[in-house]
Amino acid sequence: MFNKLHAVARQVNEVVVGKDQQVRLALTCLLAGGHLLLDDLPGVGKTTLAHALAISLGLRFNRVQFTSDLLPADVAGISIYEREKNEFVFHPGPIFTQVLLADEINRATPKTQSGLLEAMEEHQVSADGVTRALPEPFFVIATQNPANQVGVFPLPESQLDRFLMCLTLGYPDAAAERALLMGEDRRAMLKTLQPAMQATELAAARHQLRTIHASDALITYVQALAQASRQNGMFAEGLSPRAAIALLQAGRAWAALEGRDHVIPEDIQAVLVPVCAHRLRPLRAAHGTALASRDLVLQLQKAVPV
Repeated sequence: MFNKLHAVARQVNEVVVGKDQQVRLALTCLLAGGHLLLDDLPGVGKTTLAHALAISLGLRFNRVQFTSDLLPADVAGISIYEREKNEFVFHPGPIFTQVLLADEINRATPKTQSGLLEAMEEHQVSADGVTRALPEPFFVIATQNPANQVGVFPLPESQLDRFLMCLTLGYPDAAAERALLMGEDRRAMLKTLQPAMQATELAAARHQLRTIHASDALITYVQALAQASRQNGMFAEGLSPRAAIALLQAGRAWAALEGRDHVIPEDIQAVLVPVCAHRLRPLRAAHGTALASRDLVLQLQKAVPV
């Protein structure tokens, strides 16, 4: 099953040029059952990556452009009175899909942002006193613009914690940018993509992930990282138990994609920054940049012995 994910990665890399590591991490996030936040400038391929992943995985895909006037009902759905039936009928919103692209999520107000919390955590939507289950798998890929841009609302910590990983794509290198300039239009390429995997195969791969072994020593290492984040004085708050569980689960997924049936410390280190940096705020800079957090997480990694 995990070999199918390698086929998905190869196909996505044909569209999103020069971002092999980010594509692999995105698949790791999906395999681990989490949600993905892409934090970067407009125009570097965030939306293209999300769309290419959905098509290659054979999953249904919806995109919502978040704006300051977007309401929670615009995402979750709304009940409308139908005279013929003499009752209110619920009309599902775009969230009822398998891959939801929440584009520029931090341009919406906190009220709309928080509307995603239940869906991301419980995979369900409650409206008008009725709870409706979302399709499986349910995967949110959200993009956000840098905090210094006009018209953005920072995501609260509770919302950030729902994302298993946060990735940045960055500018392409010279070779990748030249390939983009001289090659086919990426949007046109998306129309030619075919699924390299089916939803049932993804579900089986997620189930098989439970067989990836994590030794007592490995779990001790994860605990040591979490404890160090709480005690070393670099961060305003340390990693929560949920963050430690997310780190271990992401490590399992990375190990599976590496072809191993057990987790080693290098697997944890490979996913440490994407899993932890957006959850930690530098103590001396409450509004510190993501880059500062990433640097401190790398320092944390070096300070904790394997």
